[in-house]
Amino acid sequence: MLIEKDAYHAFMPYPAIEVENATEGPLAGLTLAVKDLFDVRGYRTGCGCPLKLAAATDAETSAPAVQRLLDAGARFVGKTHTDELAWALYGINAHFGTPVNPRAPDRIPGGSSSGSAVAVAAGLADIALGTDTGGSIRAPSSFCGIWGLRPTHGRVPLGGAMALAPSYDTAGLLARDGATLLQAAGALMEPDPVPLPEIPDLLWPADMVAQLDEAPRAVLEAAFGTMPSREVEVYPEGAAAAYAAYLVTNGADARDAVLPFIRGSGMPLVRGIDGRAAAAEALDDAEIDRARATRHAFTAHLEEMLVDAVLLAPAVHAAPFALDAPVEVFDGFRHDAMRLLCVAGLAGLPQVVLPAGVVEGAPYGVSLIGPRGSDLSLIALARSLVPEPQQ
Repeated sequence: MLIEKDAYHAFMPYPAIEVENATEGPLAGLTLAVKDLFDVRGYRTGCGCPLKLAAATDAETSAPAVQRLLDAGARFVGKTHTDELAWALYGINAHFGTPVNPRAPDRIPGGSSSGSAVAVAAGLADIALGTDTGGSIRAPSSFCGIWGLRPTHGRVPLGGAMALAPSYDTAGLLARDGATLLQAAGALMEPDPVPLPEIPDLLWPADMVAQLDEAPRAVLEAAFGTMPSREVEVYPEGAAAAYAAYLVTNGADARDAVLPFIRGSGMPLVRGIDGRAAAAEALDDAEIDRARATRHAFTAHLEEMLVDAVLLAPAVHAAPFALDAPVEVFDGFRHDAMRLLCVAGLAGLPQVVLPAGVVEGAPYGVSLIGPRGSDLSLIALARSLVPEPQQ
């Protein structure tokens, strides 16, 4: 860890090793935090798991996504905490602790890119690299009141990073403002292969909005409600069917990518991972085939809907809950959030989350979901639709 004082517990306490970066470039002068799922030269990669950390050796090279940011001039300041094996949404790690949400210290920070989001929100890093499989950039962005990008699936290389569910895994970014997010995304990826038109159609996803209670819906409407938009239905077979397809296809990926380590290492399973691992192990081929067919149809539906268009979408259903919430909140919140978060994941689409307001005294973000390959222009559109306060 190169940060001298980390009052928010955002960073892994690794011995400080300088990592070379370019002295010039579009990110010169900006500091970079990296989720401890990515290799950084000279550092171990622990993946939020004590057994992974114990078996790790110092990385000889940095992951390509990390190296792109370093080559653009960003200065590395440390590796950040993650939920164990990135297989959770709350930012709570039973082994290494929970980073403190700077905007709501009594609430969860969100995960699994918890330390990355907290480092940015606390001003300990200008930009942070994280991963998003089911919502691990988008949820903590909303909960910590910052900007985040889940990119088009496959757009950013994932070499040198732990795989969880490869058909969903993405390498995303977090920043405190849209200008910095766009700057970092421009260094991380090539120009948009499918940029948005100058004036895209704006779509109001009625069946996503219907999942919100009054307070978060008021924030969404304050951000987007006065804009000329066309009402659409996102889930062709209903939100429950889409979420069920997500759970099965994601679980099938995880069964092949991460379950062999879980079972082979004999690692003790914390609450949450134990149930997800058991569910993934119990899947049968016919169930997986049906879910993949549903996913394919859902993707085709979204791709047709988003030709030259963007969804004005909620990121999650609610503000972050309290760290001392009852167990039923811990058990239920993830499912309510994932019915919204699964939309971009199922279809492999880019989603930008931006701060929009406060619900129950904690940050609440809104988002744009765009066509595949529109990532940079999607961030630019978000900046134009919801002007940021002057710095």
